[in-house]
Amino acid sequence: MEDHKIVQRNIALQREWYGEPLGDRVRRLVVAFDVSQAYLAEVLGISAPMLSQVMSGRRAKIGNPVVLARLIMLERKVLTPEVAAGSKQAIRAALEDVRTARPTVSSDNIPVGTADDHTVLAALREIAEEENLVQAAERLDAEFPAIADLLRRAGKGA
Repeated sequence: MEDHKIVQRNIALQREWYGEPLGDRVRRLVVAFDVSQAYLAEVLGISAPMLSQVMSGRRAKIGNPVVLARLIMLERKVLTPEVAAGSKQAIRAALEDVRTARPTVSSDNIPVGTADDHTVLAALREIAEEENLVQAAERLDAEFPAIADLLRRAGKGA
């Protein structure tokens, strides 16, 4: 099979397994935490070349479930108010927390599917006022449209 066909197949598998290509998820973390891809690989506990292969689609999956658990931990930490506000101290603390984490992996603590919209929207409404959610959505819209849409829906009481 030709290289580009392998990459396309792997990216399609990533969409099926992870909801979207891993390259998109990792790039968002690199931007949100303002770190290099190599440093992010260190935080996740994966080699930089392996992370690059996963991001480019030359590899289809993250084989180590602990690395996947850390990726999910970082994605959740992006949504904490201090990290979302860009606090350098909070960002450093979040990265260090994930880097030193030793998550146990079981079907009880790694989401198999996605949370339903009602649960996510309710959780967002618990941590922020509706007008703040709408304002946050406006700020994130250009670079993170999916997150902005979620915040906007939470802010409108949808």
